[in-house]
Amino acid sequence: MSDSKHIETKAIHSGRINDEQFGSLATPLYQTSTFIFDNAQQGADRFAGEADGYIYSRLGNPTTRQLEMRVAAMEDMEDAAATATGMGAVSGALLTNLSCGDHLISSKAVYGCSFALMNHQLTRWGIEVSFVDMANPEEVEAAIKPNTKVIFLETPVNPNLEVYDLAAIGKIAQKHGIISIVDNTFLTPVLQQPKKYGIDIVVHSATKYLNGHGDVVAGIICGSSEMIMNIKMTVLKDIGATISPHDAWLIMRGLKTLPIRMERHCSNAQKLAEFLEQHSKVSKVYYPGLKSHAGNKFIGQQMKAAGGVIAFEINSDLAGGSQFINRMKLFSIAVSLGDAESLIQHPASMTHSPYTQEERLAAGISDSLIRISVGLENVEDLLADLEQSLTLIEVAADKRAVA
Repeated sequence: MSDSKHIETKAIHSGRINDEQFGSLATPLYQTSTFIFDNAQQGADRFAGEADGYIYSRLGNPTTRQLEMRVAAMEDMEDAAATATGMGAVSGALLTNLSCGDHLISSKAVYGCSFALMNHQLTRWGIEVSFVDMANPEEVEAAIKPNTKVIFLETPVNPNLEVYDLAAIGKIAQKHGIISIVDNTFLTPVLQQPKKYGIDIVVHSATKYLNGHGDVVAGIICGSSEMIMNIKMTVLKDIGATISPHDAWLIMRGLKTLPIRMERHCSNAQKLAEFLEQHSKVSKVYYPGLKSHAGNKFIGQQMKAAGGVIAFEINSDLAGGSQFINRMKLFSIAVSLGDAESLIQHPASMTHSPYTQEERLAAGISDSLIRISVGLENVEDLLADLEQSLTLIEVAADKRAVA
């Protein structure tokens, strides 16, 4: 394993398993469901936890293990568990640490399926959930009850890019002995490492930036060795939300270029956000890289940069917003992020549709909000694509005015 302190080196070398038999430079892909024991006693010993070695790929796999060790090193955590999807990571982290009668505190705005899991599923199982405005850490502390076990948040928030003070929230969680979980998908460990601020568990949708090529769905949970072992040997083992070796192999290939990809994502996004902010047809831009954004103060401190996701509202109605999206040529209409391709979507009707309209408004997600994931294309081409569609909105508005 690399002992480098630099994340660019960790992304390539951490957790490396040497192929002593053939000397393969690339990570060997152990595309197998099960593993052969030398004898019956060895099998019994492995099941009893009295001997090292692999049993069955749902319980562990050498390719998967290398991915886990690499992401854990990048997050500066002791260990990690790879999951089948990003929601597998969120579910694994929450279900391991919550039981009937417990209380969970979450930020008001989270990914739609995370919200649905908490508000529609956990509540069915007798788990109480409170959604609070985490921009005000006092509200987090005020929401704590004797049965509060977990605080969960995203920062920046999906989709309105609000930024929360990790140090303040981490301090509150530690003071009250509560487990803190941060979804770090939007920034990745390249731009933000929540552990530095006292956060216990970090989850990722590895589908997004960690993989970066739009061909995998997966998740990662990072934490202490004890926590990860508990997650693996209970919820992940029994529910089965574990990653396939091939997907783990693909993500490791993507990780090697993550630091340099994030540089381009951030650079492109900053230029697009500045363009949108000054455009007459855009009423509001949500991007922490802008000085007008409340989260800008965290750049260079909690966050190295603002990331590659922008949300904004245009001066039009819902139909005009749909027309704007439909006219885009380089931005594909799709509901993921972190790919090489630039993507555009409408959160209210897509990623955050599990919210009711009242819940969306309370979370700061308007019906006119548009979210883009800025890709790796030439930024001038992306600017031209936005301009051509925004200009057509202006032309349509002018025609209505003349009529």
